[in-house]
Amino acid sequence: MRLEQLKVIVTGGAQGMGRHFAKRLVEAGASVVAADVNDEGLGSLEQACKGDAGKLFVRKLDVSDEQQCIDSVSWACDQMGGLNALVNNAGILRDGLLVKLDRKTGEIKKLSREHWDAVIAVNLTGATMMVREVVAKMLEKQQRPGVIVNISSIARHGNRGQSNYVSAKAAIAQNTKTWSLEFAPFGIRVGAVAPGMVETPMTQGMH
Repeated sequence: MRLEQLKVIVTGGAQGMGRHFAKRLVEAGASVVAADVNDEGLGSLEQACKGDAGKLFVRKLDVSDEQQCIDSVSWACDQMGGLNALVNNAGILRDGLLVKLDRKTGEIKKLSREHWDAVIAVNLTGATMMVREVVAKMLEKQQRPGVIVNISSIARHGNRGQSNYVSAKAAIAQNTKTWSLEFAPFGIRVGAVAPGMVETPMTQGMH
């Protein structure tokens, strides 16, 4: 499949790596739906892609909302006249030690359930819902071949202070193998990229 033949959704497309993926794909002639919760970033991307060889469409999307995933995939397919690829990039951080002991005061702090759930909802459940909906749409529209690119992380091997993030990225890495086996009979490839530390707006506060 040539890049100009791609009709691709890029989640988390308003900033960081997702913005870079979307911009380069549009430059190469692809049709791209950049989806993100960040309206301002999507508007900036639209301006940056004016005059590029491909076509850019933008869509506000919170991948932790299942119905938004369903609706956005259908919308993207309609806008691009088909759908044959997903860059599954949306992600958030809510870092913190699972249990922290202040050695001076003896105070014990625990990672909140809210922070655990937020990361799992976006980085694992949301990513999984996007794969489910995109593959289902590819089958419905008989789009072959197809490709799914998941963004995992080297953190999948374990990283202090990131129990939630590590859990999500490790699961995505393993499910990439699962989905590649499940979808191969349909002519849909599934792979993953596991970046190291990349300076983006999301990682700027990390030490």
